[in-house]
Amino acid sequence: MMPIDLANRRVLVTGGNSGIGEAITDALSECGADVAINFLTDPVAAKAVAERARSRGGKALTVEADVSGSAAVETMFAAMDDAWGGIDILINNAGIDGKSAKGWEVDLDGWRKVIDVNLFGTFLCCRQALRRMVSQNAGVIINMSSVHETIPWSGHSPYAASKAGVSMLTKTLAQEAAAHGVRVLAVAPGAIKTAINQNVWNNAGGLADLDLKIPMGRMGDREEIARMVAVLASDLASYLTGTTVFIDGGMTDFADFSHGG
Repeated sequence: MMPIDLANRRVLVTGGNSGIGEAITDALSECGADVAINFLTDPVAAKAVAERARSRGGKALTVEADVSGSAAVETMFAAMDDAWGGIDILINNAGIDGKSAKGWEVDLDGWRKVIDVNLFGTFLCCRQALRRMVSQNAGVIINMSSVHETIPWSGHSPYAASKAGVSMLTKTLAQEAAAHGVRVLAVAPGAIKTAINQNVWNNAGGLADLDLKIPMGRMGDREEIARMVAVLASDLASYLTGTTVFIDGGMTDFADFSHGG
């Protein structure tokens, strides 16, 4: 058996108080990591995640910050410096999908907000983390992408564009940081059951339509994303960098062609 050992690793999970981020935070703390939980809303949920981490014997802190703001991100990383002296693993999970609208009808401020959070926010956090990781010649960054870095999503052009940007940002930063002992990766979930898309999987028709798009015939659970993130963040993945790992039940494998062309 090869256990996932993250003992004494200092981890920051953005958007770590809900959804996939919450599951990731739980998984990493179960592997022994000390976890900092970033949140923008619902501090009570963030505190609950932190308490679970402490109950497992690890350290935990909660940090409020809007990742799309440079000053807020600097303050968040300074809080980790003050508490733990730095960072070993960054999970860039915070993100939004925005309102559905065709490209010629979309609200410009709303379009820009998705880019600011998903792409610029990811970069701002990477920038602060890399400044620390490069100097210590060690570290892991895992950025949250999506199957929509490769699959177009009608009505959600800013989301798809932001995730495609995260993919190339990941590859470029990995190339820059590899010589300094730092790995940079992305994970791309497919259709995962979370509260944010409950209106789809709670609707029999919507769920059936979605399942047809997935060769494995079902939505994923957030714990399935979290377990893979734990592996990628650990030394078990020590030779892996500069790529996106798709966790999608085969959604990017063209389910419509499973019965022939």
